[in-house]
Amino acid sequence: MAYSSIYGQSTVEEKVPSEQLFISVRGFSSLFFFFLRGVWGEMTRRYWNINLEEMLEAGVHFGHGTRKWNPKMAPYISAKRKGIHITNLTKTARFLSEACDLVFDAASRGKQFLIVGTKKKAADSVAWAAIKARCHCVNKKWLGGMLTNWSTTETRLHKFRDLRMEQKTGRLDRLPKRDAAVVKRQLSRLQTYLGGIKYMTGLPDIVIIIDQHEEYTALRECITLGIPTVCLIDTNCDPHLADISIPANDDAISSIRLILNKLVFAISEGRSSYIRNP
Repeated sequence: MAYSSIYGQSTVEEKVPSEQLFISVRGFSSLFFFFLRGVWGEMTRRYWNINLEEMLEAGVHFGHGTRKWNPKMAPYISAKRKGIHITNLTKTARFLSEACDLVFDAASRGKQFLIVGTKKKAADSVAWAAIKARCHCVNKKWLGGMLTNWSTTETRLHKFRDLRMEQKTGRLDRLPKRDAAVVKRQLSRLQTYLGGIKYMTGLPDIVIIIDQHEEYTALRECITLGIPTVCLIDTNCDPHLADISIPANDDAISSIRLILNKLVFAISEGRSSYIRNP
């Protein structure tokens, strides 16, 4: 089916086997293949309102300088302008549409999401997206082993919840000033690094990553654990690492916000479907 049809709104749905839907994305791992086929069965392909003009206005097409590029990104680059690579927005729209299908289908089955983006230009957008889609997020700093050493992370989360409860009940105010100051500093650090995942009770089902280079540690942990990933990648990235890579500008706030907005909308729609048909 021609992908030009995704640029307009449509309510048409088409059921396709999961392996057919994602076979064009990349040479994905066998684990992800069986995850989709065995757990989710058929995937529902929908047509999202992904507009090329909107992406152009947001600067989604701007890549990195031609000296800072990964040759593996060649199929996703359409031109060079003034020393900058230009991303092929038709392919961006295609992979973004497939990512929206994936997260919609996952959300409609009650799956949990984690959004990761810690650089300054992405932090606010990631926090907004997590609130809007009712997802977990990490937008300050990725602590090594946050997923692969989940038992330690879980212990920290329990400690964080206990301290928050003590603060709410006023127990901290009854401590000596020096002890209270130490506990409050600890609580502040935990809020900074774990505040976005304080309600997470287990490993996420899908992780959405903004900027592959910046969040490489998080991506490697997902690969190690076999957690499916959707990754926004620029022209200096490796498109073969994530399960679905969306080629786009990962430096412009407007570009990041646009991509997240589409994914958040798909997640929200999927959650609504899950609530209606539990």
